[in-house]
Amino acid sequence: MKAVQLVQIGQPLEAREVPVPSPGNRDVLVRIEAAGICHSDVHYRAGTSPAGPLPTTLGHEVAGVVDQVGADVSGFRTGDRVCLHYLVTCGECEYCRAGHEQYCVRGEMIGKHRDGGYAEYIAVPARSVVLLPEEISFEHGAVMMCSSATSYHALRKARLQATETVALFGVGGLGMSAIQLALALGAWEVYAVDISEDKLRLAKHYGARPIDANDVDPVDEIRRLTGGRGVDVALELIGLPVTQAQCVQCLAVFGRAVMVGITDQPFEINAYHHIIGREAEIVGCSDHLIQELPTVLDLAGLGLLDLSGVVTHRVPLDSSAINGVMDSLEHFGGEVRTVIVP
Repeated sequence: MKAVQLVQIGQPLEAREVPVPSPGNRDVLVRIEAAGICHSDVHYRAGTSPAGPLPTTLGHEVAGVVDQVGADVSGFRTGDRVCLHYLVTCGECEYCRAGHEQYCVRGEMIGKHRDGGYAEYIAVPARSVVLLPEEISFEHGAVMMCSSATSYHALRKARLQATETVALFGVGGLGMSAIQLALALGAWEVYAVDISEDKLRLAKHYGARPIDANDVDPVDEIRRLTGGRGVDVALELIGLPVTQAQCVQCLAVFGRAVMVGITDQPFEINAYHHIIGREAEIVGCSDHLIQELPTVLDLAGLGLLDLSGVVTHRVPLDSSAINGVMDSLEHFGGEVRTVIVP
């Protein structure tokens, strides 16, 4: 089968012919119908977040059709529409038993530690497979497996309560889902900070109040719009030191800043003024949980999470096209979300 793989860190992905994976007794073989291109994939290509062993097939946002099921698998059959939780976990260690499988001691992430979705087929344990409702497209189902699910997990980590206010720094794929999910969870107002006019326009369409960081200081503007108070919850979805600092600086008393964007650079804050004096919190957010996926899919089925404006571009399973999308993302440009359609 055809796969587009990371062969060398810092170099473009390469198209290669590889064997179709053979599912084990507890595995499901999925024919891939859609695979999202995430900004995290750019970090893996660059080596900012280590991936491998190499060569490896990137792609952790995956949806498709069941092609084969292992002898010990129940609950799935050939022809089922499915999407994939991108974490392959043991289900037995202390973290898995506690419902924190993203820290599984034997865990692997598809598209990072093991072959992912930039291919025609993928084999994963049945415990990582989720049925995809008919009313949700493969493209939307794939994107929900990362950007929507991670945004939902971040809002849960933030302990968002109804009537609270939210600021989002970066309204790409994660941000567009975060706007809708925050409002579905009862947020009173959502402020969307970005420098892209197109993304801010779409954020407004989804119900956020756009703030163009090209024109104003986003912290000053958020404080002005909230009467000097600041916001209860802020999510940093980009991974830049400047927006990480702003995410903390815009908090109200008892506010929670959740760091989601990946970076290897530090950021600076005034510990007393921004954290201690406000009893504010900085919270890390890593991945999401499989038990959160049904809620995300239910919200989409109810029309409270609409990705029709988020999946803005489609490319074939072609290394040149995929590298082009990743090049744009590396410079924080590109479409809101691009999906590979093999």
